[in-house]
Amino acid sequence: MSIERMSRRLFVTRSAEAVLATPLFWTAAMRPAMPRPPAATPVEKGLDNYIADYMTAMNAPGMTLGLTDNSKTLRTAGYGFADVDKHIAVNERHLFQIGSITKSFVALVLLQMHDEGKLDLQMPVLDYLPQLPIDSHFGPITVHHLLTHTSGLPDNLGIFLGGAEARIVQGFTPGEHFHYCNTGFDMLGLLAEKLDGRPWRECVRARIFVPLEMTQTTGVISTAARGRTAIGYWPFWDEQVYPRQGRLSPAPNLVMDNAAGCIASTPGDMARYARMLLNRGQGPHGRIVSEQSFALMSTPHIKAPDFSDTASYGYGIAVDTLDGHKILRHTGGMIAFASSIHVDLDGGVAAFASINAMQGYRPTAVTQYAVGLLRAEREGKSLPASPQMQNPLNVDNASDYAGTFTDSNERKLEFAAEGKQLFLVDEGKRIPLQHTGGNNFISTVEGVFADHPYAFGRARSSGAKSETQTPSASGAGIESREKAGPVVEVSYGSDWYLNATYSGPRSFTTPKEYGAFAGRYRSESAWGGDALAYVLKGQLMLNGDKLHRIGGSLFRLGNEEWMPDTAEFLSVFEGKARIVRIAGMDFWRVEID
Repeated sequence: MSIERMSRRLFVTRSAEAVLATPLFWTAAMRPAMPRPPAATPVEKGLDNYIADYMTAMNAPGMTLGLTDNSKTLRTAGYGFADVDKHIAVNERHLFQIGSITKSFVALVLLQMHDEGKLDLQMPVLDYLPQLPIDSHFGPITVHHLLTHTSGLPDNLGIFLGGAEARIVQGFTPGEHFHYCNTGFDMLGLLAEKLDGRPWRECVRARIFVPLEMTQTTGVISTAARGRTAIGYWPFWDEQVYPRQGRLSPAPNLVMDNAAGCIASTPGDMARYARMLLNRGQGPHGRIVSEQSFALMSTPHIKAPDFSDTASYGYGIAVDTLDGHKILRHTGGMIAFASSIHVDLDGGVAAFASINAMQGYRPTAVTQYAVGLLRAEREGKSLPASPQMQNPLNVDNASDYAGTFTDSNERKLEFAAEGKQLFLVDEGKRIPLQHTGGNNFISTVEGVFADHPYAFGRARSSGAKSETQTPSASGAGIESREKAGPVVEVSYGSDWYLNATYSGPRSFTTPKEYGAFAGRYRSESAWGGDALAYVLKGQLMLNGDKLHRIGGSLFRLGNEEWMPDTAEFLSVFEGKARIVRIAGMDFWRVEID
């Protein structure tokens, strides 16, 4: 998109000052009216004040919370709205979708079957499910590999790609790397069904829900429970970048039986579940799994940097060490819900939280702080101060990015810094930019300059100024500030701008077929949304990240050579690919720009 077109959109159709993103739900005027539970203890008061600040800062419509120790539920609570339009407050009976926390339920079900002698965790999964459409040419995939995200399979949402010959292709030798893989847990759900002789929803209900008295929880997400479920929200414009305080709208209905993330629950039921984890597999009426199997579940089998620098992965759950305590933790992201569970095995306390919106984050800070408060109270120590809320408009080195950048057609982009904030300056007006990590920023103006992030690139610190890095919307491949030189370039989609200090190459060879692949694609799935392919500095990019060509129209996602996730451009007609298949999901070209 040209800068001229963006300027027309901004200053002809609306005023920048009128549309700066502001908190949708909890403005200063509305904040006192935020539905929240009564707080009786210092822990409850401190946590509730933090949650109110957190929901305001993170633009969360509603939140559910469950706290427990190893003997009883300490508190269940609701905050904000389950239905914003009708002003229905979140209560303890509302279902929230827990997403990938479901994976720990899958692990427990299979460990039960292991205890019963029905399942060998080291057996290749194809021995149990020989019709799975997978190509395991790097080596056999065991149940253990699937439980630990080390199978080498891509992170597809589903298993069956359509067409009798379609296969899910392995990318590395099992056990070598941690690569988060929803596909693997979908397979494990099918394995549980086969070994148990009944559908997943019935299997998990009989084996986990009933023994733990989780009477309100559903094993699949369906329309049958819609009346009990909080309304989920997602970005109003899903084809644009989303600022923290962007507009939200109700998400479409979701039906899902994929065991990678298909459970919906209440805070009371999740407190019961967390209590079983605190008691290392012991439920109110007996063990859910043996001590040996729980030890397998909570063993740090492989480093899992997706969760934290110190985290590893067990079976269906992350295993971490914080303040010297062993922690079980996981998050869950759905199209319109985000959840977190934090279980302090050594401290004997746990927390679960979920919000009814998907804005790219999980309420991990809430569960971690809740556990910190509960642990301090239990140990008779001073309560910890609440975590500092980060302002997404602030970046310590804002001045690094200030200046004027020019493209090959002499179009200019101007950025100005004021303290810790960076602004895009256009026709004399300043548009605040939100820092999204690394060297990347997005517009905070609704619908304006919002098609792409602004991805800045730096010269290498070695002094070889000609060696710069292709800006990436995710920050992948961009060196840290300590290791990198000054900012010399910025991209906005396929548009590339340089400042006066840039001394690298200015022309690049682009394979001619990339022109057929570039364009906007859209999936009919609620999980898909838009996919934007374009060429930047001779590289084919997809949603801001570089694609690495494997051959023909097939590309690898991610910078590591072993990454199994792929994108393939298909059905070239009249010089344009009409479909791109990304991690197994089809997106169709749309001509709407």
